[in-house]
This record gives sequence, structure tokens and C-alpha cells, in this order.
Amino acid sequence: MNNLSNSDRKYLRSQAHHLEPVVLIGKNGITEGTIESVNRALEARELIKIKFREFKDEKLKLSEKIAELTNSKVVGIIGHTLILFRQNSDSEKQQVHFPAKNN
Repeated sequence: MNNLSNSDRKYLRSQAHHLEPVVLIGKNGITEGTIESVNRALEARELIKIKFREFKDEKLKLSEKIAELTNSKVVGIIGHTLILFRQNSDSEKQQVHFPAKNN
């Protein structure tokens, strides 16, 4: 999946609403360990939240960096929480299923 359409983003935001952040960005910022944690979480869940406890002023730039390093897509940023999505390449392990498009 290359780019997310507006309707895809809206759907993913609705699916992420009840999720708790699985990774926290603290005083150490984005480290190798942070990226590994994000990758593991995306592998297991596809759709995750990341909470910025520090670096709140830089969250837009850092969100793009995290997405690039993890080969994922930024779904949105709500407050100080980033929503990321990376669809599992194995169709049997995919947990997020988009609704059929009405064309």
C-alpha cells in the first residue's frame, strides 16, 4: 500500500481510537531501541499509537522520521499522539481490513 486515501486515514483513525500508546518518546528521543520497538509493534498489530512525552515541539518532523525508518505511514497526529500504520505483507496475518469502496 503506497499512499493512504483520506477515507483510508479516516477509517484507520476510527480503528485506532480505542488503542493505547505502545511506544513512548521520552528524553532519549528516537533511538535504535525505539525504532526496534515500533517495528515489533507494527509487525504484531499493524496499527499503533506512539505518545510524545518529550520533543513535543518537534513531533511533526520526528513522526515523518519514524515513519520513514519503519517503512510505515502516518495516519494522523492527535495532540501529542502519533498514529502509524504498516500493513502486514502476509495477507493471512493482516488484522486491518478496509471496508469496500463504494464507487
